[in-house]
Amino acid sequence: MDVPPLFELVSLVVLVLVLAGDIVLAYARPRVPSLKESGGWVAFYVALALAFAVLLLLVDGADHATEFVAGWLTEYSLSIDNLFVFIVIMSGFAVPRKQQQEVLMAGILLALVFRGIFIVIGAQLIASFSWIFYLFGAFLIYTAITQAFGSEHGDAQNSRLVRFLRRHVAVTDRYDGGRIRTTVDGKRMWTPILIVLVAIGSTDVLFALDSIPAIFGITQSAFIVFTANVFALMGLRQLYFLLGDLVERLRYLKYGIAFILAFIGVKLVLHALHENSLPFLNGGEHLEGVPDIGTGVSLAVIVVAMLVATLASLLAIRKDKARVTG
Repeated sequence: MDVPPLFELVSLVVLVLVLAGDIVLAYARPRVPSLKESGGWVAFYVALALAFAVLLLLVDGADHATEFVAGWLTEYSLSIDNLFVFIVIMSGFAVPRKQQQEVLMAGILLALVFRGIFIVIGAQLIASFSWIFYLFGAFLIYTAITQAFGSEHGDAQNSRLVRFLRRHVAVTDRYDGGRIRTTVDGKRMWTPILIVLVAIGSTDVLFALDSIPAIFGITQSAFIVFTANVFALMGLRQLYFLLGDLVERLRYLKYGIAFILAFIGVKLVLHALHENSLPFLNGGEHLEGVPDIGTGVSLAVIVVAMLVATLASLLAIRKDKARVTG
């Protein structure tokens, strides 16, 4: 059953208004929010997502509500990984702390735009080519292996795009508040903010490539995919200041995310086998006995994976502190 169109329309209007309010706050008051303020906003956005899930449950039943929660948690975990890259970029380019809020907001908006584009593309691919689930599944399994055993973040300062800009664009080494253009000795130049935004935008594209196949492995509703992504990005700016360098110290987080991606990748392949079989290998005959993992199971696996990864990381931090003090 599809989500009622009126509910979709009202939800999208409310989300746009909330995002607009967050943008105004970020740019009207460029400062470092306190831990109490950041924690309050993060709690508010989490409560807002849960309230939306309850409304979805009342309006459209348990299936779409469960899909939303599972999708939101998956995208939220990937957004935290995205946040880690933001921290690396901010540190690498020595962005003044007062301007980090504005840069973060720009990065979040870019992430939303790129994910929106990939949602449209992904929905069209699924509608036109049922075998795309095999490709999505294989891609997620590959990404999971790279996430767990490779260097997924890289050096933002040495990326090809950043090096190209430094060679061909007049960029000053000094920041001028939050301005992207400034005047140096009578000459108009770009500030390092431009390079930072390009670095963040390029990583947003890569994360969108991971996140959209992942959530389409949970639901094929474009509305739920989009709202789950929006809610996952809400409060990310405040979470940055709330967690600080703790995100970098959550050493097992990437393994939890890798497990989730691998699980959803396998789920996509099994779903494709269950629904479509292998038309090129067995003449399109339906394969009997192929399990189709339900959304409830997916939600449980996602929650457990993130809890285990987070708790293991916190225990490791405690052991490190005990070793230093002992």
